[in-house]
Amino acid sequence: MTDAFQKLFSQMLQSGQEMARVFNPALEKFDARAFEKLIPTMPADMLELWFGKTFNRDGLDARTRFLVTIAALTVQGALAEPQLRLSIRHAREAGATPREIAEVIYQMGMFGGLPAMQKALSLAQDVFAEEQEDDQP
Repeated sequence: MTDAFQKLFSQMLQSGQEMARVFNPALEKFDARAFEKLIPTMPADMLELWFGKTFNRDGLDARTRFLVTIAALTVQGALAEPQLRLSIRHAREAGATPREIAEVIYQMGMFGGLPAMQKALSLAQDVFAEEQEDDQP
């Protein structure tokens, strides 16, 4: 990043924080990632019920639906960060492998651009690391 861009980015961030403080002081410290803690991953059976073949008999299974969702959210980039993390967790619960998730994200680099792809891969790695931490005794 150039110094001019860094300065502009910093000014934009400060302006956004000031707007949030003026509109609602409680939003000044708001972190959208905290929503992830409120919405736990559904069990595989529940995912299949709601997103898989139960309500969509001739459609896609839950795993495939979540892979498609990850593709779409990757293209949206930073606008969909919390939703992408949640969808990655749900895809894992529905049976998608880390490799399959990474391949979907790589493919979207052609459509959403490299920065969106890199951000999505970073988020996916974070989710995979959290899974490993949860699995350790």
